[in-house]
Amino acid sequence: MAEPKNTNRKNAANLAEKRKLLPHPKVLADNLMKGDKAALARAITLVESALPDHREIATTLIDSCLAKTNDSVRVGITGVPGVGKSTFIETLGRNLTEQGNKVAVLAVDPTSSKHKGSILGDKTRMAQLSRDPDAFIRPSPSGLSLGGVARKTRETIILCEAAGYDIILVETVGVGQSETAVSSMVDFFLLLKLAGAGDELQGIKRGIIEMADAIVINKADGANLKNAKSAEVEFKRALQLYPPKENGWTPKVTSCSALHNSGIHETWNMVNAYVSLSKKDGTFVSKRAAQNENWLLQTIEDYLKTDFYQDEKVRSRLAELTDEVIQKKLSPFRAAALLIGLRKNETK
Repeated sequence: MAEPKNTNRKNAANLAEKRKLLPHPKVLADNLMKGDKAALARAITLVESALPDHREIATTLIDSCLAKTNDSVRVGITGVPGVGKSTFIETLGRNLTEQGNKVAVLAVDPTSSKHKGSILGDKTRMAQLSRDPDAFIRPSPSGLSLGGVARKTRETIILCEAAGYDIILVETVGVGQSETAVSSMVDFFLLLKLAGAGDELQGIKRGIIEMADAIVINKADGANLKNAKSAEVEFKRALQLYPPKENGWTPKVTSCSALHNSGIHETWNMVNAYVSLSKKDGTFVSKRAAQNENWLLQTIEDYLKTDFYQDEKVRSRLAELTDEVIQKKLSPFRAAALLIGLRKNETK
């Protein structure tokens, strides 16, 4: 039974009213570039949204901000839960703002695979830094993204740079096994480790070491100081087995106490040394170019996936075919081919 014309008019009017409430991309971009934190937060929300209207505005925003990005330094920080990432970032961030820098922290919280929710409590864990006028902290859920990062972290980095933040710190979930996504969007990849926590051998795994530009043993204080220094020596020995980076950089190892602000300055000096070397030999620019290519390919995959699941024909058949797969009446391969075939027939 067809809906009454009055209902259709009402729905159309409601839709038009909702679109009026959406921010104008140019106005939002202008406010963002003036350093308005509220505008930056709203822009990130639009970028993270999957709604078609929001996606259109977000695309325009990113286009406007690309040309305004500054000469920033992007640093990825990872480590197992409990290693002290939040404390380390807060101490580092406060040191950097005291030196006249503007720091943006993109903190990624794990999303529950069961309830699909995230705590997003990083502002609470970084209470002092969150009140710093030269710092911006944005917690985001990891969702289904791999590598411990959020789905729109790359776009959020662009927005933060356009807002005037010259140092971008990306705190990952710390999944430990799938950090490729992190290294594909930052200039420097920092791995935080703990001494005496039973994960020293875990840290020597080839994959994570090859991606890390530095290893920092955190919580090197009190009774744990001796263990931290021993772990530092062990990691230095392990790194001798690996070839240097393409720019000639050999990953460094140091220790620090984020709680007591000890060794943080030396850690940042390592980052600066790496960035200076990369800019001098041209690998900084080439790496950024490779990141943009990766960003394009990832965006294509995201768009295809989103459009596929939002297709009405796919949605109407998905539950039916899923049930047949569960009952072993149909193979997953055949079901997938049928669903993809619906999209192919639609585009002909």
